[in-house]
Amino acid sequence: MNIDTQFNFQAALGDPDKDADKYSLVLQDYHQFLWSKPLPNGRLFELEKLNTSCLLRYKSEDIGMFLSSDRAVATYTRWKRLQHIVNKIPQQKIDDFINITETIGGIIIWPSTKVDGKSTINGERGFNRKICDRLDLTIECIRRYYANEDSPLYDTFKRYDDFFRLFENFKGYVEFFLFQDFVGDDYNTVKVAVPFNNFTSSPVPSTEQEYLSYMDHTTNLVKARNNRIKSYVEGI
Repeated sequence: MNIDTQFNFQAALGDPDKDADKYSLVLQDYHQFLWSKPLPNGRLFELEKLNTSCLLRYKSEDIGMFLSSDRAVATYTRWKRLQHIVNKIPQQKIDDFINITETIGGIIIWPSTKVDGKSTINGERGFNRKICDRLDLTIECIRRYYANEDSPLYDTFKRYDDFFRLFENFKGYVEFFLFQDFVGDDYNTVKVAVPFNNFTSSPVPSTEQEYLSYMDHTTNLVKARNNRIKSYVEGI
């Protein structure tokens, strides 16, 4: 299968009111192709495409789950409280930032079924004020989860422990989903953009300098993951 790491799934729909995570059949195909591969324990993480909201299903002898797509990078370009910052930045730079976040390098899959009526990972990432939909902070929470350390997403991840146990440890998760460029060489650290104060304050940029730093940091990581995805596909 041909994987175009520059493909903008949301723009391709041609309808801003439709969510690419739920309506893009191309994105569903990409997820199935990229992530249907051996887990760290050697078992195949084989994903089946479903017709409902572009869902995917994984089923083995002892576990089954539905998974959905998550365009995982926050740009904050539509946040009213940040318009005084966003409006100072050249429109082309904003457009380029939005575009890169809509490529496969900025997108991931999570279990999609609510547990005990509580938020899914996708939902909690967006509503939790200490995460605010940031992918880098989500990966930091995943690192802490495998290390049995507390984080704003720990309780949410715990509800989906069956999913995280599939990858055995943080390194297994990172390598499976090709997030190596988001972490340090020893897999003990995550490359977190500013602003970040150990989850004690808002992770949303509050100055033009912070926003530009966050934008550049995030853009570089997504581009690096796109390159890694491209290399992975070429090596299959």
